[in-house]
Amino acid sequence: MTTTTAPRLSWEERERRRVRRDAISSWILLAPSIILILLMVGYPAFQMVWQSFTDYQVRHKIQGTAPEFVGLDNYIKIITRSDFPEVVARTIGIMIVTTVLIMVLGVLVALLMTKIGRGMRITLSVGLLLAWAIPPLTASVVWGFIFDTQYGVVNWALNTVTGTQAWHNHSWLLNPWTFFLVLTIIVVWGAIPFVAFTTYAALGQVPRETIEAAEIDGAGGWARWWSVVFPAVRPVLGGLLILQIIWNMKLFTQVYALQSRGGIAADTNVLPVYLFRQGIGEFGATSAIGMLIVLIMLALSWFNLRQLLKEEDDS
Repeated sequence: MTTTTAPRLSWEERERRRVRRDAISSWILLAPSIILILLMVGYPAFQMVWQSFTDYQVRHKIQGTAPEFVGLDNYIKIITRSDFPEVVARTIGIMIVTTVLIMVLGVLVALLMTKIGRGMRITLSVGLLLAWAIPPLTASVVWGFIFDTQYGVVNWALNTVTGTQAWHNHSWLLNPWTFFLVLTIIVVWGAIPFVAFTTYAALGQVPRETIEAAEIDGAGGWARWWSVVFPAVRPVLGGLLILQIIWNMKLFTQVYALQSRGGIAADTNVLPVYLFRQGIGEFGATSAIGMLIVLIMLALSWFNLRQLLKEEDDS
């Protein structure tokens, strides 16, 4: 009686099977997260895209009727509105100013944290954490009181310094330029900690030996930063820049809170607030505005995103 044995698999075949098993196991482990993302992100995104091409309103929901497909009508109506280009330019302008200030000041704070002693670093970190932990609405209310027309600390301090009553009852929120000055302070103050902590963590990964070698070669502070430190932390800074562009394009709470304290909405609207004020139940029009916001953010972030992906592929 003869017995047959299974043919011995070659090393390449065993390796292919192992890779296949690992891939299947990975997809099984990722499946719950992928399903959750599709439900929480994919479905709402699909709904927004579809609604932007219809005349969907709250009456359709109440009456149980289907909306009509209107194609690009919602987009054309929004883009051709007289105030829409101004709102877009205002939103992008605020985004650029706040993003630049947040990135520059956040990196400077992170560099400062690498130079000061442990006690001062802990004190600074606690202060940054407190600023970061305050919700945007609370911060807007507090800063609104600081710049209050009658009881604001800023008006009182300016009157004290100048020795006059010229700043008595001065409204910082009534003028659009000073309104955005207050808004910039609130946004930058609340966003610096995230950039500072993240950059500080990235700076800790830069090899000290490389920096010391650059010092020995006679490189100054700026040369060491630009030639040694910046290339090492550039991927982190690129990611932070993309996040800040997205977050500062979506400013709503701070703008709406300041408008409620005296700002003129027509002169200070940004795209998220402009979307909110279009009217409750106008799902088609508001979805079109939402899609335009997404497209603008993608256009502004595309260059940095492409650079990050390129660096990841090269590494």
